[in-house]
Amino acid sequence: QVRDRLKQQVVEMKEKFPGFRPGLAILQVGNRDDSNLYINMKLKAAAEIGISANHIKLPNTATEADVLKCIASLNADPAVHGFIVQLPLDSDKPINTEKITNAVAPEKDVDGLSSINAGKLSRGDLGDCFIPCTPKGCMELIRQTGVQVTGKRAVVIGRSKIVGAPMHDLLLWNNATVTTCHSKTSTLAEEVGKADILVVAAGKAEMVKGEWIKPGAIVIDCGINHVPDSTKASGKRVVGDVAYNTAKEKASYITPVPGGVGPMTVAMLMQSTVESAQRFLEKFQPGKWTIQYNQLTLKMPVPSDIEISRSCIPKPIEQVAAEVGLLPDEVELYGQTKAKVQLSALNRLKNQPDGKYVVVTGITPTPLGEGKSTTTVGLVQALGAHLHQNVFACVRQPSQGPTFGIKGGAAGGGYCQVVPMEEFNLHLTGDIHAITAANNLVAAAIDARMFHELTQSDQALYNRLVPSVNGVRKFSDIQIRRLQKLGIYKMDPMALTKEEINSFVRLDIDPGTITWQRVLDTNDRFLRKITIGQSPTEKGFSRTAQFDITVSSEIMAVLALADGLDDMKKRFGRMVVASSKKGLPVTADDLGVTGALAVLMKDAIKPNLMQTLEGTPVFVHAGPFANIAHGNSSVLADKIALKLVGKDGFVVTEAGFGADIGMEKFFDIKCRYSGLRPHVVVLVATVRALKMHGGGPAVTAGVPLPREYTEENLQLLANGCSNLNKQIQNARLFGVPVVVAVNAFKTDTKAELALVVQKAKEAGAFDAVECTHWADGGKGALALAQAVQRASQAPSSFRFLYNTELPVVDKIRIIAQQVYGARDIELLPEAQEKVAIYTKQGFGNLPICMAKTHLSLSHDPEQKGAPTGFVLPIRDIRASVGAGFLYPLVGTMSTMPGLPTRPCFYDIDLDPVSGGVNGLF
Repeated sequence: QVRDRLKQQVVEMKEKFPGFRPGLAILQVGNRDDSNLYINMKLKAAAEIGISANHIKLPNTATEADVLKCIASLNADPAVHGFIVQLPLDSDKPINTEKITNAVAPEKDVDGLSSINAGKLSRGDLGDCFIPCTPKGCMELIRQTGVQVTGKRAVVIGRSKIVGAPMHDLLLWNNATVTTCHSKTSTLAEEVGKADILVVAAGKAEMVKGEWIKPGAIVIDCGINHVPDSTKASGKRVVGDVAYNTAKEKASYITPVPGGVGPMTVAMLMQSTVESAQRFLEKFQPGKWTIQYNQLTLKMPVPSDIEISRSCIPKPIEQVAAEVGLLPDEVELYGQTKAKVQLSALNRLKNQPDGKYVVVTGITPTPLGEGKSTTTVGLVQALGAHLHQNVFACVRQPSQGPTFGIKGGAAGGGYCQVVPMEEFNLHLTGDIHAITAANNLVAAAIDARMFHELTQSDQALYNRLVPSVNGVRKFSDIQIRRLQKLGIYKMDPMALTKEEINSFVRLDIDPGTITWQRVLDTNDRFLRKITIGQSPTEKGFSRTAQFDITVSSEIMAVLALADGLDDMKKRFGRMVVASSKKGLPVTADDLGVTGALAVLMKDAIKPNLMQTLEGTPVFVHAGPFANIAHGNSSVLADKIALKLVGKDGFVVTEAGFGADIGMEKFFDIKCRYSGLRPHVVVLVATVRALKMHGGGPAVTAGVPLPREYTEENLQLLANGCSNLNKQIQNARLFGVPVVVAVNAFKTDTKAELALVVQKAKEAGAFDAVECTHWADGGKGALALAQAVQRASQAPSSFRFLYNTELPVVDKIRIIAQQVYGARDIELLPEAQEKVAIYTKQGFGNLPICMAKTHLSLSHDPEQKGAPTGFVLPIRDIRASVGAGFLYPLVGTMSTMPGLPTRPCFYDIDLDPVSGGVNGLF
C-alpha cells in the first residue's frame, strides 16, 4: 500500500514538474554480503516507485577523508534528495561512524541518523525532521491496526540510536505513555505484561515469551536473529526477538520475522525520500535558483568605475557556484572571487533543457565604443536581481594589451560591471598566458624543424625522431598519425624504406608560406616585423617574422569554438602553419606538437566563473579578436550556462564590434559549430554614434566631444539612423527578433532618445527602449529586460546567411552585398591565389570570417552611415583551419596594436595603503 501510494505521488510530481524525479543516493564502503543484499532491496524498491537511485561504492581501502569528500559532493547535488550511508562501514582504515552520519546534510538524512534529526525528534519537532526508517515503519504498522496510540501504555525494549531511542520518542510524541526497557531491566516480564503496544529491538533470539504478553496487545518485532535448525539447508533459520508461535496466541496484532518490519523499513526509506523531494519542490522550484543579490547604493554623480567596483563586496565565488547549481567538485577556486568550472558539469546536465539564448551586438561604433559590455551586464542584472529570472552573462576575457594601451578595461562600466574589475582585466586565471605559451611552442617547433631538416640527413633525422630506447624503436601515437596521413601503414620503424623515411622526416616547409607567428599579450608596435635566427648558432638560417597580439592567435579561436577537450585537441592537430614546397598543408600534427598543446591548454578550456555588481553569475571565457577571428566568448561557457539556467532562464552573450562583424560571425561561425540557436538580438545604439553617422565631426579618444554631440540636433541624428536601420536589417537577415537598447548618456535629450526609439521600431525592430543602466544599474535596464522576455517568446526562424558548400568567392560576395551593402567584391592577385590554394587543399567549404574595419560598414573607416555601391577589396585570404574558417583581409590592419602617446598605464598603480590596484581601467 505504501509503495503504491508513493508511486502515484512520484507520477504526480513528474506531471507537475516535467523532467523531475526524486533522487536517492546510497553510499557504501567495502563489499559486505549483507550490505549488498540490503542495498539491492532498496534499489529495487526505488526503481519500482520511480525514484532515481544511485549506488556509490567506495573500496574497503577508503579513508575517513575519502568518505567525507563523497558526502560533501552528494550534499551539494540538487538531484539528490535522500541520502543514506550504508552501515556498517567496511573499511581497513579507522572511520568514526558518528562523524560520518553527522556529515550528511540533515535535510537529506532520510535515515534520520544525524544528531540534528535525532535532536529534533527528541524535542517533538516531527514535521521538521527525518525519523529513522525502522521506527517510522513500526508507527505505520501500528496505525494500520486502527488502534489509537493516544493514552495507550507502550513498552520499548532496546535503546539503540537506530531503533529503540527514536521509537520511544516517536510513541511519546504520539501521546502514548512510554517505558523503555533494556538488558539491565530487572522486571522485564512484568513491564511487558503492562504493554498495550510492545516494540522489541533487543537483538536477542526469542527473548520475549508469549506468556509475558498482555492479551490483545500490538506486538512489533524488530529483531533478526539466526538460530540452529537442522531441517534447513543452511543449518539455521531466522527468528525475531519475540517467541512468535506463543506470542501470536495472545497478541491482537504481531509482525512476523522475516517479512514484517524489514519490508516496512525499506518502504519508509522510500517514503522519506519522496517527502524530502516534496520539501525540495516547496522550497526550490526546479530550475529556479535561490540566489542572494547585492543591493546597489547609487550615487550621483556616478563615481569612477574602480570606485564603484571597490565599493561592492562580492559574494564568495563558491557561494555563487552553489546558487546556480554547480557541485563542489565541479568548481576549482582561484581565490575568493573567481573559479574555473569543470567540463564534467556539462555532462551531468546534458539532459537538462536549454534556456533562452540572447546575443548583444551594436550599431557601427565610434572609436570610444557604445557600451555593449555595459548593456550586457545591465541586462543580466535586470533579468536576475529585479525580475528574478535565472540568467547568466557570457563574456570575453580582455587582452592586457588594450587594457594597458588605449582601450582600458572591458568589465563594463558605471553600475554595470563584472567584479572585481582588476581581476577581470588582468591575469584572471592565466588562460591568455597559456595561449601565449602554446602558440609560441608551435612557432618554435616550426623554426626548429626547418633548421634540423636543413642541417641533417634523412637517416640522422630519423634516428633522432624515432630513437632507439634500450635497443627498441617505437613510433609515438602522433607519428603513427603522420605515417597514416602519408599512406604508410607500417608499425615497425625498421620496416620503412628510404623513400618512406624521406617522406616521414621531411616536412619541407616553404618559409615564404609560414602563416604562424609568435604572440605576446602586450601592445608593441616594434614587433610587427622582426628578423629571427641571427645568432651564429642558427648557422645563417634567418628569416623575417612578426609578433601578433595573443588574442589574435588561432589557439584562442580554437579555445572559443571547441566543445570539449577532445574536440580542442583535434582542432589543434588540424591547424595549418605553412605549406610544403610541393604545396601541401603542414599542420601542428605534422610537427608533433598536438598533445603538448592540449596539455598546455587543459585548464584554459574550463570557463571562468565571476559575478556582476548585483550578484548575478558571469562566465568569462576566451577572447578572440573580432576582426581576424570571430570575436565571441566560448561555446563551452554558453553551453554550460544554458543548462544551468534551465528552460525558462536566459544566457546573454556579447559579440564583438558592430552587428556587421561580431553578430554575423556569431551566427555564421559560432552557432554553426555549436548547434545553438539564438532567440533574441539586442542591438545597442547611442545618440553619439548615430550623430557621427549623420555627418557629425570625427570622434577621437582622449579628445573632448565637439558641441554637435553635446547639444540637441535632431536632423543630424535622423540622418545617422541609416546605420541603425541597416544593422537592424542585418540582424533580421538571420530570422531573429531584434530589440534595440538605446544606451542613454547624460548629454542626450528626451527628444533625441525618443527619435531613436521611433526610428528603430519603424526599421522593423521588435521593440526599442531607452536604458539608463550605466547610472542606475539593473533597474535602468528593466524595460530592456522585459522587452527581451517578450521577444524570446516571439516566433523565430533562425537561418544561416550562406551554405558553406558554396565557392569561397560566392560566400564572400554574399556577406559583402547583404551585410555591408557593397555592390560587388574585388579579389586582388594574392587573394585569388589563396582561393585556388585553399580550394585545392580541401578548405574551400569552411565558413568565412571577414577581417575588416569595425568603424564602417564598408572597408573605409571614413565612410559613415550606411554606404552602398562600393566595391569591397579583398587584399588576401588566410586560413584558420583548426578554428574552422577562412579569413579574407579587407584593406590593411595590424594584428599587433601599438601604444598611444599616453597609454592607460599612466593611471595604473598599486594603492600604497591597501596594496590593491588603483587606476582607471
